[in-house]
Amino acid sequence: MKYQPPYIITPTILNLVAEISETIGRYTVLAEQSLTPRLRRENRIRTIHASLAIENNTLTLEQVTAVIEGKQVLGHPREIQEVRNAFAAYEALEGWNAGSERDLLSAHELLMRGLVDGAGCYRSGGVGIFQGKQLVHMAPPANRVPELMADLLEWLAMTTEHPLIAGCVFHYEIEFIHPFADGNGRMGRLWQTLILRDWKPLLAYLPVETVIRDHQKSYYQALAAADEQADATPFIVFMLSELLAAIRQATATDQVTDQVTDQVAALIRGIGNGELSSSDLMQTLGLAHRPTFRENYLNPALAGDWIERTEPDSPRSPKQRYRLTAKGRDWLQWHADQ
Repeated sequence: MKYQPPYIITPTILNLVAEISETIGRYTVLAEQSLTPRLRRENRIRTIHASLAIENNTLTLEQVTAVIEGKQVLGHPREIQEVRNAFAAYEALEGWNAGSERDLLSAHELLMRGLVDGAGCYRSGGVGIFQGKQLVHMAPPANRVPELMADLLEWLAMTTEHPLIAGCVFHYEIEFIHPFADGNGRMGRLWQTLILRDWKPLLAYLPVETVIRDHQKSYYQALAAADEQADATPFIVFMLSELLAAIRQATATDQVTDQVTDQVAALIRGIGNGELSSSDLMQTLGLAHRPTFRENYLNPALAGDWIERTEPDSPRSPKQRYRLTAKGRDWLQWHADQ
């Protein structure tokens, strides 16, 4: 094996791998029992929404869901195409070999089809990463990209490193080499998911990207720290921490089916310790379309026993209000403590 990416296995990394390995056991048991096709699809949609949001796609989760369901959506055509492409790419995940250059290029072609010239090909020009007007990373010259990627893919195919670490290293190296004209961040996250999926298949449906999106500034800081240090160690620590957080969040309740969609989470937070009417809730959430509110927010929250009616015997009562159940209050308290 010719190439060895630069990183150091620190005690912090070893501890994170041990914690994740311990926690993943409980997640796997619960997921095998309760991760229904519907929930798998919902988690995949959340993953796609979060990964694209990191790249400044402005479509809401509801709009992303609608696009995937083939519905008409008012939005920028490029952003709609990004969603369609990402869903196709994640659906094709299990057919790819993480160490195959052909599969890597096929994935990029699927992910970036109709968005950039040369989708599925390595870049032919130089590229730099800027923050405002400041150059923060100059990627290697284009003529070195095929060799660098061949070395990296050979390392991935041959390494005996734990998949948790290998996935983080590959993700960082993709960001450093920047082999494509566009879509490098998306490809890094997609390929790390593939590596994790090869280790534990159910991790393909763990929406780690939602945690990264919530800590997006730290994500870029970890990349910058790894660049400055000239090895992937800071990024490995960051990504393992985010993965652990995502697994803990998924297993915070007794059933994986108790995972909360972003819409239901917003509803729970909107109610808080109060009692609100549906009109008050829509105003709090900034929603104007009542059917969307009922279908994506209110009904799932009621069905999941996260909220309850103050007038349970008269669902259509003009005095009807909604408040958190004990389960909803526990969820709110747990997330407030994180």
